Amino acid sequence: MPRTVKCGLIQCTNAAPTDAPIEEIKRLNIEKHLGFIEQAAKQGVQIICMQEVFTTPYFCAEQQTRWYEAVERIPDGPTVRLMQEVAKEHGMVIIVPIYEEEITGIYYNTAAVIDADGKYLGKYRKNHIPHVNPGFWEKFYFRPGNLGYPCFDTALHASACTSVTTGISLKVRALSD
Repeated sequence: MPRTVKCGLIQCTNAAPTDAPIEEIKRLNIEKHLGFIEQAAKQGVQIICMQEVFTTPYFCAEQQTRWYEAVERIPDGPTVRLMQEVAKEHGMVIIVPIYEEEITGIYYNTAAVIDADGKYLGKYRKNHIPHVNPGFWEKFYFRPGNLGYPCFDTALHASACTSVTTGISLKVRALSD
């Protein structure tokens, strides 16, 4: 008998004016997403993912160095640390897509994976970085990923690597504003 794992996807509009200070944009976007994570938890969601670089608007439609201020370290940055607490509180796996700084000047479009007990499991760095006019200036901001296509086994015993062989059925619930 298959086990059902309830998943949620969150895609939101930007919560702040794009000319606001970067830290304010990040704070407001995180607060907005925390509300949706809370809703998802009440609906029994076990795995949740936000949209690409969820702490900011999709800034790759322009080439502005001010967005470099949005980078964070993974796993030791404030957003991943906060989401570890949230994951543990709700017993929910959280996929946290943020703008990662590996070292000064080396940036990636990365998704941190946090287990339902709050443990950081690892990260995926986006491999294909489009750079075409109009609207996709991603190579201005990101390096191509260098971690391959990792697979993360969670406390829910659900992963992309094992779901087919273990009979797990994933159900997805989209939450958006």
